[in-house]
Amino acid sequence: MLTQLRQPVYGNYFADPFAWKFNREYYAVGTGPVIPSDHARAEDMTSAKIIGQDFAFPILHSKNLGDWKSIGGALRVPDALKGGEFWAPETAYDGQFFYLYYSANTHGSALKHRLRVARSKNPAGPYDDIGYLMAKPEDCSFAIDSHAFRDDDGQWYLFYARDFIDTDNGYRAGTGLVVDRLINMTKLAGEERVVMRSQCDWQLFKGNRHMPMYGGTFDWHTLEGPCVRKRDGRYYCFYSGGCYENDTYGVDYCVADNVLGPYDGSGSQNGPRVMRTSPELIGPGHISIVIGPDDKTEYVAFHAWDSDMKARQFHLAKLVWTSAGPRVDLNSD
Repeated sequence: MLTQLRQPVYGNYFADPFAWKFNREYYAVGTGPVIPSDHARAEDMTSAKIIGQDFAFPILHSKNLGDWKSIGGALRVPDALKGGEFWAPETAYDGQFFYLYYSANTHGSALKHRLRVARSKNPAGPYDDIGYLMAKPEDCSFAIDSHAFRDDDGQWYLFYARDFIDTDNGYRAGTGLVVDRLINMTKLAGEERVVMRSQCDWQLFKGNRHMPMYGGTFDWHTLEGPCVRKRDGRYYCFYSGGCYENDTYGVDYCVADNVLGPYDGSGSQNGPRVMRTSPELIGPGHISIVIGPDDKTEYVAFHAWDSDMKARQFHLAKLVWTSAGPRVDLNSD
């Protein structure tokens, strides 16, 4: 039984929630520290850093989508990455293994997140790191929020967010969305295509942001957290935009007739259409989509800040497909 939708389904820090269904049970993995119990205080869990820990990414289990319990940490941290930060995990299942896609940096390189993959025989893990997804990870200084999507023909693709500093064709400098084909579950083809770049004021992350790694100062805009759903033959790429640290954060989408694009994001000029800050929810975003116990209803898993802005917490709400496009319904159970 789901709780009231404006209340978190899990009270501890659990950002970037990715929820999935397997054998009629539910799992969710997210950004945040792995904690020993479900009784830690929210103010003790405000960092994604896991310095000194052997596992990264808290993982939850539920039998009904409404009641969630911590079952530990998902990723067995490689020695080379201990002391770094770990963000935005997602899983994919190829019928044999579960793959955990995530980004990480090494200690002392705070902005240089790169995409990695780990593998497990079990949905709850532990997942063992395999390595970088990109053949030459040094060619991409910052890539996060990987999302694996399997098309109807069985081909897998990886959507993710990466940085752009050019302002050609009216684009804003910042983090944008791309897609690449997966040669197999652990390697990208290197055929990256742009899905969406920022062109809207509400997508500003921070003005006059000093970026030493790019040698300048930018009005930095952010699109991140891609999540793809195919419906009626069209590909909907949901994304989160703005600044996750405040109430500008929200969810919008772009749509295409081909998985590789081109994607059309028109209609978002006045703000995020799928979900935005309300009096009850501050900075909702970074969604995943999971099928409910009835095998029909689609739910959006997302995070939002608690009222004290100390923890991003895990919420669920129905996804509704309207004549104006997909929307999140916060008014019904």
